[in-house]
Amino acid sequence: MSDPTEANGTARPDQAAAEPGGGPGRHVRVVLVDDHRMFRTGVQAEIGQTALTGVEVVGEAADVDQAVTVITATRPEVVLLDVHLPGGGGVEVLRRCAPLMAATEQPVRFLALSVSDAAEDVIGVIRGGARGYVTKTITGTDLVDSIFRVQEGDAVFSPRLAGFVLDAFASTDAPPVDEDLDRLTQREREVLRLIARGYAYKEIAKQLYISVKTVESHVSAVLRKLQLSNRHELTRWATARRLV
Repeated sequence: MSDPTEANGTARPDQAAAEPGGGPGRHVRVVLVDDHRMFRTGVQAEIGQTALTGVEVVGEAADVDQAVTVITATRPEVVLLDVHLPGGGGVEVLRRCAPLMAATEQPVRFLALSVSDAAEDVIGVIRGGARGYVTKTITGTDLVDSIFRVQEGDAVFSPRLAGFVLDAFASTDAPPVDEDLDRLTQREREVLRLIARGYAYKEIAKQLYISVKTVESHVSAVLRKLQLSNRHELTRWATARRLV
């Protein structure tokens, strides 16, 4: 699949270089899990200057199977985990790594790092055991700080995302099942939400690091699965479910 955002080298969490954030003598071993190689390269460049940041990147993975293998082999303190991955997504990585998270000695902790700011994505990975969730607009300095906080057991969220988690866990009632929404994949939900917010196909492609043709395919799949005719009906459908 072509990836125009990767090709022009803009898929980095922030343009600012990482400042010393680890503090004297602090060190953390990290695994990067993201299906976009150029994004992983950008994160490595931002935070992986161990002498400055205290962060040592000990492994990378591009899908669920690779992630489980690398995490099991390296036993990092923190995993930076994308939500949407080939093979079942970040939630599947968390499920398969549950014994490592529960270890009494050197537990592996997970920090979600995603382009998505969707409530269901945030809640899904937190329920799966992640210690925090930050979006890819985060600066290198703040990402380093978030990694160390997660290593120490803190919960870390980008602004406004914490509200999703508080709302979800404040209620003892399970959220209602939406059978129509459940027909959609996580990526299709992302595209649906951005379409409903009025984004053009090119803007969605840039935001999700995918091609315009892939966006068109996802929109067609969403319309077919929801039995809708056009983006205007899709917008009304999403608004009625408070997905926008």
